[in-house]
Amino acid sequence: MIGYLKGSLSSAVANGNRATVTLDVHQVGYDLQVAPRLLRQLPGVGEVVQVFTHLQVREDQMVLYGFGTAAERDVFRQLISVSGVGAQLALALLDTLGLQDLIQAIVSENIRLLTRTPGVGTKTAQRLALELKAKLAEWRNAAGLTTAPSGAPADNIQADVEMTLLALGYTSTEVVQALQAVGRKTTLSKNANVEDWIREAIAWLAQ
Repeated sequence: MIGYLKGSLSSAVANGNRATVTLDVHQVGYDLQVAPRLLRQLPGVGEVVQVFTHLQVREDQMVLYGFGTAAERDVFRQLISVSGVGAQLALALLDTLGLQDLIQAIVSENIRLLTRTPGVGTKTAQRLALELKAKLAEWRNAAGLTTAPSGAPADNIQADVEMTLLALGYTSTEVVQALQAVGRKTTLSKNANVEDWIREAIAWLAQ
């Protein structure tokens, strides 16, 4: 198994919701499928980069998937262990939510957040939460990955706050960032008022 590749970046190409990078490792070019968000983290062409990998072997082809960290690669492997979740959908989940928010969504069974990923329906999101909640909670603790302060409203109002902000035109990433930021306010974190959360989030996003 190839744990990681380290070499000079030959190319990085995005094609819709897919992205491919080519690494030159000792004059051998390796093509890796990656989440589009990884492209924003890579250095320029010709620079040395290390990419953690997962090799998928099928009867008709072998595909290398690349990740910026070993943690992302490990979570990817957990995702594809779930029935109905293939490699492309697992990459889409990582790309849409990012590692920390994806783990938190699964552990907290936040179905609405999981279904923001294109191709993830309610049943798939529920299956992810059911099968991986305990595994990812344990893995996160063992790996020493701590989440930021909750940064989210109480469970009974979180869906209303998120859906309202999305309806106003904010992206899922903006919504998550805003709720994390305003959630650090001591007074607001204890507040279960939907309107207060929405008002504070909009104010933060307008900065």
